[in-house]
Amino acid sequence: MSGERAEAPLVSVVLPVRNEARDISRCLDAILRQDYPRDRMEILVVDGMSSDATRDVVADYARKDSRVRLIDNPGLIVPKGLNEAIRALRGDLLVRVDGHTVIAPDYVTTGVEAIRRSGADVVGGTMVPVGASPFGRSVAAATSTPMGVGGSALHYATDEADAESVYMGTFRRDVFTRFGGFDERCVRNQDDEFNYRVREGGGRVRLVPSMRSTYFPRETPRALFRQYYQYGYFKVLVAGLHPRMMRPRHFAPSAFVAGGTALALASVVSPAARGALAAALGAHLVATLALARARCRGDARAWLLTPAATLLIHWGYGLGFLAGCLGALAGRAPGSSRGLLGRAP
Repeated sequence: MSGERAEAPLVSVVLPVRNEARDISRCLDAILRQDYPRDRMEILVVDGMSSDATRDVVADYARKDSRVRLIDNPGLIVPKGLNEAIRALRGDLLVRVDGHTVIAPDYVTTGVEAIRRSGADVVGGTMVPVGASPFGRSVAAATSTPMGVGGSALHYATDEADAESVYMGTFRRDVFTRFGGFDERCVRNQDDEFNYRVREGGGRVRLVPSMRSTYFPRETPRALFRQYYQYGYFKVLVAGLHPRMMRPRHFAPSAFVAGGTALALASVVSPAARGALAAALGAHLVATLALARARCRGDARAWLLTPAATLLIHWGYGLGFLAGCLGALAGRAPGSSRGLLGRAP
């Protein structure tokens, strides 16, 4: 990196993981290959009490490289793990890396230089998904189009600019003193909620596309549906905490689910409803295939699976959001009135 070696800030790379035995090695290998000064980086793997071989794999890395430390996260979920890391880190900067991600060799260096150059409180890159199987590649295609995941800049940006949120993120250490830690009620969406608090408090979040990484999406329909169901469910909590954070794209999947369900029920007795439902599904199929064509060029199986992956994303998120709303009305966590209106930690 530019500048004298002595000027390089101490960086704490944090991995909040649970049951990531399959992917943790390639993730850690990428971190250990960073071009950042070796003696200015520590690696904290915060494990949510994994029941697979994750802890054994990390312990083996720690024996071979003193920079790697294994930290227990008895709270199991990501925001609790991140807060455990904040209490334990020694670095001037926290670099979050997720277990399903492989970062480029210059990822840490680029983040450090970006945070110095921009003066931002948080910097991070875009999400670039790459699937390992035909279904995984269809998920990557679906999550690379506005139809699949909306118009959030972190999926498509090519120019550096201030943004609502970023993928993963590099954080100044004092940002947690000024704005608090991660909200431990947010099993999902904790990064969006935190970045919103930073911006509302006068801080800056900057999207830096040159911070390159590869994200490996879920490889089975069940895992994909569950992931997006949770995103939708816990978005209700975030909506209650920060109503002004919500955008039309956040409500689109639940409207899609509600409208599709209404048409399906009406189609039992109404030919017009059957026609409208068939037209809607046909339009969804054609639009999805058209948008995914460039992303799946030469991969016919992934291309043909993309409509199914898109439907799973939409229905998972939409059903989760509606379930969260019903939970809020019934006074159940996480969408209870206390959970929705309570302050972040």
